[in-house]
Amino acid sequence: MVNIKINGTALQVPENITILEAAKMHNINIPHLCYLKDLNEIGACRVCVAEIVGLDRLVASCNTKVLEGMEIRTNSPKVRQARKINIELLLSQHSARCPECARSGNCELQSIANNLGITEFPYHEDIKHLDWDQEFPLIRKDEKCIKCMRCVQVCEKVQQMNVWDVAKSGSQTLVDCRGGKDITEINCTVCGQCITHCPVGALVERDDTQKVRDAFADGDKIMIASVAPAVRTSWGEQLGLTHDEATATRLASALRAVGFDYVFDTDFSADLTIMEEASEFVEKLKNAKREKFPMFTSCCPGWIRFIKMEFPDLVPQLSSAKSPQQMFGAIIKSWYAQILGVTPDKIYHVSFMPCTAKKYECDVECMNSSGARDVDAVLTVREMDRLIRSEGVNVKDLQDSEFDKPLGTASGAGHIFGTTGGVMEAALRTAYNLVTGKNPDPDAFNYVRDYNGLKEVEFEIAGAKLKIAVVHGLGNIRKLCEEIQSGRVHYDFVECMACPTGCAGGGGQPIHEGEELGEGRGKILLDMDKKMTLRFSHENPSIIQCYKEYLGKPLGEKSHHLLHTDQSKWELWKSK
Repeated sequence: MVNIKINGTALQVPENITILEAAKMHNINIPHLCYLKDLNEIGACRVCVAEIVGLDRLVASCNTKVLEGMEIRTNSPKVRQARKINIELLLSQHSARCPECARSGNCELQSIANNLGITEFPYHEDIKHLDWDQEFPLIRKDEKCIKCMRCVQVCEKVQQMNVWDVAKSGSQTLVDCRGGKDITEINCTVCGQCITHCPVGALVERDDTQKVRDAFADGDKIMIASVAPAVRTSWGEQLGLTHDEATATRLASALRAVGFDYVFDTDFSADLTIMEEASEFVEKLKNAKREKFPMFTSCCPGWIRFIKMEFPDLVPQLSSAKSPQQMFGAIIKSWYAQILGVTPDKIYHVSFMPCTAKKYECDVECMNSSGARDVDAVLTVREMDRLIRSEGVNVKDLQDSEFDKPLGTASGAGHIFGTTGGVMEAALRTAYNLVTGKNPDPDAFNYVRDYNGLKEVEFEIAGAKLKIAVVHGLGNIRKLCEEIQSGRVHYDFVECMACPTGCAGGGGQPIHEGEELGEGRGKILLDMDKKMTLRFSHENPSIIQCYKEYLGKPLGEKSHHLLHTDQSKWELWKSK
C-alpha cells in the first residue's frame, strides 16, 4: 500500500495503480472520455488530467501511477481550466446537434460539457463528414467522432477484426475503415461492440424506428412483436425501471401500449431451434463415420459473418438450423397467418433484439421461406426504448400482461439462449432425451457455463463420449477455429457467440459508461431457468402443438423448408 492525498484527503491505496483507479476506489470522480481499462489507456483526450503538487505540468490520470507521498488535485483551478479547454477543442470538431443524436442524454461528452458549464463554443468549428452506406446495419458518423480510439482498440484487442484504423495525422487525423475501404468491403461482422464502447454517437445502429412507425400508420397491417431472450434482462435499464419492475410481462404490456396487435416471446422459437438443432446433432452422431465434426451452432449472425469471411472452409459444419429470430418469422408468416386466416403479407413482424447483426440477418435474401419477408424489421433494445418513450408510454404505471399464445410459451431452456453456453446447455438437454428416451437432470450440463471466453467439457450420453466447447467473443473464436483447422483439437459440438458473454452483452444492448453488464444479465437468465418448472424444449406444449398441427416432425420436409438455411448462400451485404 502507498499513502497519498487526493484533494487534501489522506488515503491508502494499492501500489502500481493509476490515479484514476485510486480516485475511483474512493468515489472521487475524474471525468474521462478515451479511457477503457486494459484496452485504451493512452491519455489522448486529456479530459482526465490531474495536478500533482510539485510538478508544473498536468498529467493524465488514466496512465499515471500513484507514488508514495503523492499529493493530487483533481479539481484545482488549473485542472478545471485545462479540462474545459480540452472539451471545447473536442466540441470544435464534433457536431453538437444533440437533439438529432441517438446518444443524447446518454453521451459522455455531453455530460462532461454540461458539468463544466460549457454553453458557448469559443473555437472555430472544423467538422468533417464522410459518406457512408446508410443501409448498412452499422452507421458511422465522422462528424461525431472525437478520435478517442476506443472503437479501434475494442475491435483489435477484443474482437480481433481490425475494422477500424487511424488515418492521416495532426489536425487531419480521423478514424476510418482500415485501408480506407468501404464498410461493405471489409470484414465487419456487425457485432456492434464498437457501438457500445463509443462514448458519443459516432457509431450507432441503423435506425429502423421510423420504418416501424410507418407500418403502424399503414393501418392495414397486423402488427406483431417478438422479444428475444436477453431483452428481458435489459429493456428497463434506460426507462427508469429496476430489474424487479422490468418484467417480461410488463414489456409485453408496453409493446401493446405502443400499438402491437400481438406480442410473442422469441424464447418459443429458441425452443423450436433446439428441437431442430439437437435433432440434427443426434443424426450426425448416428452417422459419425460419414460426418465431419464439430457441428457449430448457427443462431448468431455475427459469428456466421465471421466464419464466412475468415474460415470459409468451416461453413459446411454449421448447423443448418435458422436462428430463433428467423424461425419465429417463418412460423408467424406461415402457421400463425393460417391460424389468423390471413395471407403472410398482411402481417408486419418486428423482432426486438439485443443485437445489431440481426438487422443484417433479416435482410439476407435467401432467408425468407414463408412466401413473404419473414422478419420485416429488427429493433435493438436501444431503439425499442426510444420507440416506447416516443409514444409517451409510462412503463411504471403498466400492469403486467402475458405473451400471446400459442407462440408465447417458452421453457427455461429457451430463456438461457441469451447468455453464453445457453444454446449448448439447452441442446444437450434435448439431445440426451432424443438418444435415451429419458430426461437428464436439467442442470446436468451446466458445466458449460463460463464467462472467461472458452470452456471445454466432456460428457457421456448413452455410452458415447462427447467433447464440447463453448466460446464467446470473436478474438477467442478466432483462436479456437485456428486450433480446429490445424487439427490440434477435436470437438463434437461447439457453441459460438460473437459478443463477449453472448447476447446479454450484445451490440444492441443499453450502454452504461465503464460497465460491462453482460455477465450479470446472463446470470439473471440462468436464475430464471432455475426457477421454472418447464425446463426442456421438447416438453414445451406450444412446441408440441406446432409440430402436431403444422410442422410434422423435426427435420421433416416442412420443418426443413421453413426452419433451415444454407449459410453458404448468404450474401455478406448487398445494398438495396
